Amino acid sequence: MDATTAAGDRLLATFSPDSRPAGRADMFAAGRRNEDLVLEHLRPALTTMRPDARWLPDDLEAARLPRGEWWVVDAVEGNVNHIHGMPEWGVTVTLVRDEAPVLTVVRQPIGDLTYSAVTGGGAFCNDHRMQVSAKTDLDAAIVATGQAEVGQTDTYRRIGASVAALLGRALVVRAFVPSTFPMLLVASGRHEAFWQYGPVLPGVAAGALFVREAGGTVSRVDGSAWRPGSPDIIVAAPGVHAAAVAVLRDIA
Repeated sequence: MDATTAAGDRLLATFSPDSRPAGRADMFAAGRRNEDLVLEHLRPALTTMRPDARWLPDDLEAARLPRGEWWVVDAVEGNVNHIHGMPEWGVTVTLVRDEAPVLTVVRQPIGDLTYSAVTGGGAFCNDHRMQVSAKTDLDAAIVATGQAEVGQTDTYRRIGASVAALLGRALVVRAFVPSTFPMLLVASGRHEAFWQYGPVLPGVAAGALFVREAGGTVSRVDGSAWRPGSPDIIVAAPGVHAAAVAVLRDIA
């Protein structure tokens, strides 16, 4: 936890609410600087903690993981928000063991928020235990989805179709970048569901553990079991999960 907090502090030192990049080149340069700033210290610290845990490479972010322990890290979750002066950014660190997230820490410096969860130990925001919503009606639910990676044309179509379908069923439908934050909203009971097509593991590993430990349900959008490498994910309060799946499962 200390290493994640220190990484967040380093990012906070470079953050300005007045930041406004002029274009994509500026954005990518600033984003790379942020990642390098964090990983320079975070990666050695995590390696010292778990010397046998492997570091998730880019080519396995959307693939099934081999057995064993893996550090799944998003050095700047919400990098695009950070470099545009918005507060929804942080550092996420998750330990995945045999395809299951077992420990996670998310540090959000804006607001001085540290989220943590361990399998079987509950989910916490600072010292406050997190609990999913008790709602049981989809028409009273706030739901959200996330944006796909660049170039996934078919995924874009599915996102649009899913939003259109849920606009007629849920109370409010939102879209978020990055994925961790709406998943934390589900774990805290402020939202009832989040779904995403084409997720990458650094974006959803932490949130999956938080929602489970807060009493929620994690699956694929057709209701089957989710694991790293699954092509989609939904996390939800138990009372609305089945209804949300019933809407989403028929979107091809």
